[in-house]
Amino acid sequence: MDRIRNARHFASRLQRWLDGISAVIQEPTLRQQMKTIKVGDQQLDLFAHDVSTSTPPAVRPTAPPAPPVEAKPVIPLAPPAPVIPPARPILPSPPRTADGPPLRQLQLGSHLVEFALRRSTRRSIGFMIDDNGLRVTAPKRVTLAEIDNAIRAKQGWIVSKLLERGERKVQRQQRPPVAWVDGAVLPYLGGDITLRLHQAPRHRASFQRETNELHVWVTPAGTEQQLKEKVKAWFQHEARQLFEARLDLYADRLGVRYDSLSLSSAGTRWGSCTIERKIRLNWRLIHFSLPLIDYVVAHELSHLLEMNHSPRFWATVESIYPDYDGAKQALRKRSQELPVLFN
Repeated sequence: MDRIRNARHFASRLQRWLDGISAVIQEPTLRQQMKTIKVGDQQLDLFAHDVSTSTPPAVRPTAPPAPPVEAKPVIPLAPPAPVIPPARPILPSPPRTADGPPLRQLQLGSHLVEFALRRSTRRSIGFMIDDNGLRVTAPKRVTLAEIDNAIRAKQGWIVSKLLERGERKVQRQQRPPVAWVDGAVLPYLGGDITLRLHQAPRHRASFQRETNELHVWVTPAGTEQQLKEKVKAWFQHEARQLFEARLDLYADRLGVRYDSLSLSSAGTRWGSCTIERKIRLNWRLIHFSLPLIDYVVAHELSHLLEMNHSPRFWATVESIYPDYDGAKQALRKRSQELPVLFN
């Protein structure tokens, strides 16, 4: 009986020992370590069949690797464009001469105005503005301070006119010059004429009014400058003949007499009249239509009666040229449209 009891006792202890061994072997880590063993080149699988009653986890298919994300190129941001302030308009200034008096300067608002001062026997201060800027004529007895004050009193008109002249000058410089070739188009009396070039032993020019063609003969060795001078001489000849005829016509209408006529080459100053009854007309007026030429003629002849631009002066102009205001505006507009012919 004792042996039977001892056997039963030993059997229970053996069973508990075996259960402990089984629990240890079923630990995942240990089972994984003991599952495959390599002996040389042979592989020995232990516990190929799991003796445990637990269901092994399902093997999930490995997801394909995600395609690499293409890195976008880093585009550097451009620096902000610098803020460029608008260019201040350039006011025309009288030309400086080596033997002439220095120009005077006067600050008018935000503009520094340079002007030429000339003394004369006139009784009041006069202002003249053209493409060469402001010219002031004053009596000898007037002080410099009084001249500056007179300019300040009219600074609105002076600055606006100088700005207008400066803009016109820039526009003229930006227009392409005429190409001096056969078939070039030239402005004449408000219309166009065609330049026809020929070779000859000497230079000469002839205008055919039936076809509106200016024929110019040049030597084989002639230069473009010589061609320009020949065309300019023809324009000036035409201008003098026409101006003399129109001056005589309007002088009779106004009942005045002028002493002499001379041609000028000013930028856009179309005419002038002196107290000596001498009239100067810009030969470039020959490019404009006859009504515009007549306006300038009537304007300068009216100065023989009124040496100013007072209401009485404009009334005088109106008496022989009623639409003077329309002509004045048209002349300003047309002068901006002329092509560049001569420097």
